[in-house]
Amino acid sequence: MDRLTSLTVFTQVAQSEGFSAAARRLNMSTTMVSAHVQALEDRLGARLLNRTTRRVGLTEVGRTYYERAVRILEELQEADQAAGLLQTTVRGTLRLFAGTHMVPFVSPVIVEFLRRHPEASVDLNTGERTIDMVEEGFDLAIRASQPDDSSVIVRRLAEWHHILGAAPSYIEKHGAPQRLEDLKQHNCLRYSLYPFGDEWQFIGPGEAQMSVKVSG
Repeated sequence: MDRLTSLTVFTQVAQSEGFSAAARRLNMSTTMVSAHVQALEDRLGARLLNRTTRRVGLTEVGRTYYERAVRILEELQEADQAAGLLQTTVRGTLRLFAGTHMVPFVSPVIVEFLRRHPEASVDLNTGERTIDMVEEGFDLAIRASQPDDSSVIVRRLAEWHHILGAAPSYIEKHGAPQRLEDLKQHNCLRYSLYPFGDEWQFIGPGEAQMSVKVSG
């Protein structure tokens, strides 16, 4: 039987001076109450309660055990309350990693978060690299692609997409591409963390998925 439940049952029996009264308080059958007390006595190898037809009383061993049990249950309740308070009050340091290009969007959110939760702090790290959240001790990472680690919890924040762009001077010198295949002949700016590598993905007519391999 669960020892913590048995402790709770035992203290209720001692306070109620009866198995039936304790059973009513605990919404438990009298048989189950008796079984929990018996399990404690069997574990300790000592009688905790003197049982008579009229009342139930603590033995000398039972009185000592009861006093300790009450303290244990009170401390456990205090621990639960403390944990609950920590859950409702945001405090501590949040270690966050975000791509450098996301800082203008993330910064105002951090400011608002700290305004709402003055007991918290944010350790913001930025860069253009792939991180190991567990190894590097990050609580949260904001990135533009799905992480390789399938064990982390992922939440979608927003949709994102790329658009083709070029400097006017480049277009003037090399001409503007007219078809996707034309991109193969152009000097493209590649991004090492692009999830599809050098194969640029596009959405064509009718939502068709299209791609072209680039270099540059």
